[in-house]
Amino acid sequence: MAAIFVTPLSQIETAITRYKPSHMMTLLSPGHMIETPEGIPLGHHLRLGLNDVSSAALADDPPNREHVEQLIRFGREWNAKAPMLIHCWAGISRSMAAAYIILCDRFGPFREKEIAKSLRARAPHARPNPLLVEHADKALGRDGRMILGVESMGRGTIVAEGEIVELPLSDEL
Repeated sequence: MAAIFVTPLSQIETAITRYKPSHMMTLLSPGHMIETPEGIPLGHHLRLGLNDVSSAALADDPPNREHVEQLIRFGREWNAKAPMLIHCWAGISRSMAAAYIILCDRFGPFREKEIAKSLRARAPHARPNPLLVEHADKALGRDGRMILGVESMGRGTIVAEGEIVELPLSDEL
């Protein structure tokens, strides 16, 4: 079964070796961007340079609509025959938002809260970046449902770094 794996930067080599993803998404600050790791085809690695902030006024490179459009396009190009690996620095905010966005796009409207609930159950530490989610909500025409879904998750467990989390692509989430 295909799945999305979310991981912190420190665990990408382990995740690539263990899960053999066909696609990878990196969400890091522009000054900390990484090269495509061995094992990932060059055209299957989306690198988004953005800061992990909740307001555009708080950083030079905040999440924006263009980032979200690239993320959605990349998610749609993935055929899900092999896993996708998504990571940010800690595997808590930007990468969890990206996974949530891809899942909301794949499963369609009116499942946003269900997807958020599943994300929380699998990742007690998840705190999806609200600015990425806000832009995605607009891009996907969800009328605030993605934002409400993430808000319904609550803050979750506070950790310095997340663990590798598997998010299966199944109707049972």
